[in-house]
Amino acid sequence: MRDSAIRVDTSHETGPVLPEDAHGARRVVVFGPPGSGKTTAAGALGRRLGLPLLRLAPHAQDAHVPYAGLLELALALPALPAARELAAGLDAVTDRPGSPDDAGPALRLRRLTTTLLREVPPVTLVVDNAQWLDAASAAVLGWALRLTPDLPVIAAQHTWRPGTAGHWCGEDARAVRVPPLTAPQLATLLSPYRLGPREVTRIHTHSGGNPTLALALAQARSHTSAAPLHHVAEDDPALPRPARRLVGEWLATVSGEVQELLTLAALDDRPDLGLLSDLAGPAAEAMLAEAEAAGLVDFGQPAHTLRFTASAISTELVARLPAHERRLLHARLAETSRDSVRRDRHTAWATDAADPRSAGRADRAATRARLRGEHALAAELSLLAAQRTPHDDSELLTERALTAVRDAAHYGDLPRGRAAARLVLGRDTTPAQRVDVLISLIDASGQHLHSVDELFADALHEAAGRSDLTARVLIRQAIWANVNEGDPQGACALAGRAATLAEASGDTATTVMALTMQARVQRVLGHPDAETTLDRALALPRTAPVPLNATPQHLAARHALFDDRPDEARTALLPLLAEAERTGDAEATVDILRGLAEAELRAGRCARALDHAHRAQALTDTTALSPAPACYTSALVEGTARRTDLALVHARRGADTARQEDNKVFLSRNLFALGHLLLVTGRPREALAALEEVRDLERLQRVHDPSVLRWHADLAEAFVTMGHLEQAHELLTGTRHTATECGRHTVLPSLDRVQALLDAARGDYDAAARRLTDVADRLRHLPVERGRTLLALSHTQRRGRRRASARAAARSAVDLFTAHGAHPWAEAATHALHRLEHSPSDNGARSLLTQAEQRCAELAAAGTSNRDIATTLTVSVKTVEATLTRVYRKLGLHSRFQLARSVTPSRDAEGS
Repeated sequence: MRDSAIRVDTSHETGPVLPEDAHGARRVVVFGPPGSGKTTAAGALGRRLGLPLLRLAPHAQDAHVPYAGLLELALALPALPAARELAAGLDAVTDRPGSPDDAGPALRLRRLTTTLLREVPPVTLVVDNAQWLDAASAAVLGWALRLTPDLPVIAAQHTWRPGTAGHWCGEDARAVRVPPLTAPQLATLLSPYRLGPREVTRIHTHSGGNPTLALALAQARSHTSAAPLHHVAEDDPALPRPARRLVGEWLATVSGEVQELLTLAALDDRPDLGLLSDLAGPAAEAMLAEAEAAGLVDFGQPAHTLRFTASAISTELVARLPAHERRLLHARLAETSRDSVRRDRHTAWATDAADPRSAGRADRAATRARLRGEHALAAELSLLAAQRTPHDDSELLTERALTAVRDAAHYGDLPRGRAAARLVLGRDTTPAQRVDVLISLIDASGQHLHSVDELFADALHEAAGRSDLTARVLIRQAIWANVNEGDPQGACALAGRAATLAEASGDTATTVMALTMQARVQRVLGHPDAETTLDRALALPRTAPVPLNATPQHLAARHALFDDRPDEARTALLPLLAEAERTGDAEATVDILRGLAEAELRAGRCARALDHAHRAQALTDTTALSPAPACYTSALVEGTARRTDLALVHARRGADTARQEDNKVFLSRNLFALGHLLLVTGRPREALAALEEVRDLERLQRVHDPSVLRWHADLAEAFVTMGHLEQAHELLTGTRHTATECGRHTVLPSLDRVQALLDAARGDYDAAARRLTDVADRLRHLPVERGRTLLALSHTQRRGRRRASARAAARSAVDLFTAHGAHPWAEAATHALHRLEHSPSDNGARSLLTQAEQRCAELAAAGTSNRDIATTLTVSVKTVEATLTRVYRKLGLHSRFQLARSVTPSRDAEGS
């Protein structure tokens, strides 16, 4: 068997989609853990071969019964004489005293099985649960299949280890791994359960993308009704019964010794090869290889750390332990661990819960974890410290619980935040403490504000009569109004009221946050006082910690980005990033990384932009923050710097999530990214639909400033590409007026670029070329935008039959995109240059079209009307329309604008 496994691209919507080279293989081993969809994958592969399926499905109890598999084969084909003869031969072997491995009977069974396989009608043999095929049957089948090489065989089994001896179904059998479902695939699979995005993300992590396990978790979750915070019990650490059965079956694919080692790994928060080797000795590596082959763990992590492929595996391993045994194993880990914080963690868990010393140890360990940036560990330890603090020490318990809530909020860990909050809300605490807890929970929810609206009512009730506390709640309500309700005017009013209350009470930190929020929405609304409000916030001292993505410094950096000052934005954001990473505020870190990625991209530093975007996406995916913001940035950066196909995946995921969360701000942004990518990859009709939805959302939210989200130029270009020239003209004129009115002159170059495309579509190539040349000169500080303009200039010069100028512009675009690492754009520009240098007579299009179609296309590309084409060619207008329809279909085009880019305009038409 080949040593390299091929991963299957699995789609839950249409069944497994197997690789083309797997479809052509005659012998395939499909492998994956229980519940992964092996049976479905094997069936799909068999159906692709176009033959009836002959299925065998041995069970676990058959594995130790000699020749049970051969008997099932014989009984599956009762109409064939050879099958009846094989069944009789099996009866003779089993009735005969002595070993069934005697040479005579064994050879006879091999001959009978070979005869049967040769006589069977054309079928594909599918053996499900092949790991339970008894050894005697496997030996005979393997021998017979060598003599029947034309018989397709598909075996589905739990595991396959590279480097093992040949499989019974053939030495050259191809191994096909059934991979887990991706997050978007799982979201579609679970859509009937109407779960929120956070819950889908949680199930994806818990199941590792195993579809059967995910369904078991979703079914249990759908039966759990939501309760108010004060009445929600702590999360049950045990899995629902169907999930436990499946995970148990999965764990049973490895030995008991391996399960014991994995249990120790599950009790550690970051197990690595060194720790596990210290625990299990030299055998650890072989045991972990067995676990990895079974799909239970993944060792492809930094620093040789082990990751369970599904967190439900570690949950089940821990949950099945009795409490006293769990404490003993933690004590063993405390003795073995080389890390002081983790030693203290295990010591605390090994101690009886009633021992107050364990609370102090956990608290000190949480502080050290926090200082060295291990914020997930800090959140666990601070909650443990609060839970272990004696209830009669009310003040210390409340202090530790508040710390635990803040740690959870920083890491976006809402379940731990809620558990810590219950310790405060269930006791006799002050209004300030209770509001602090509720606001921390709101902040922990991040972009998932759709799930915390009840918290606002509780927080306002607790803050009654305290203007400083009320102001803090109003700021969060302003964020809600802007993000979820799409009401920036309402958000502006709430933020203004919060600023007034905070200022009156002398709360400078809250005043800064309120003014920053007010300035944010004033900019969106195009309010002339936006910068004045921001300056007021910047002038105030920072007297208390403020979330870094809510500081006026962060907003000032965003405004610099809106105003095409990327280097200024970068300078402001870098120190904020260092502070956010030091304090462990995951949401702020993601927002700042996103800003840095967009600044570097705008400045043409694409490699740096990719690094920041990847870090933001990775942190988002490991902290259960909403993926919508990071997906938006990833889509923009990936589409410009690396791969448009990956960028489209990010944009669609972000739009789907934002729509589910009712997050209008990031729905607009991800739809804009989607529309932009569809436009630049030659899919204008789809781009138009996405960008028109962006326009509608922006109007609904009354967004007035065109510099905040620059969708206008792309929508106008989509209109031009689709031939809707009047709509393009109206949009460009209106946006130019608004930009000038708001003083947003940085928006004008992109509008002028599309105005040039509109000029060219109307046949005025000279005006278009002059305008594009001017725009390119104005964009020297924005290399990618300048390159995009030069590429448009090349297309325009080509349409105007100025091939030398077109080549020069395309060559400049290639050099610019290549120098700045904008690879998809560099490929597009290189393709345009190649066409100009090697295809002067449109040979590609000409070879597809008849002579009449080519002549008609050339006239249409020059801007000639259908009636004038009909007159020139002495045919009817209907004939012209039908001919152009065929041309569009053959060339894969949608409009005359695209036609003009693909076919050189007719000289006759230009001279007329």
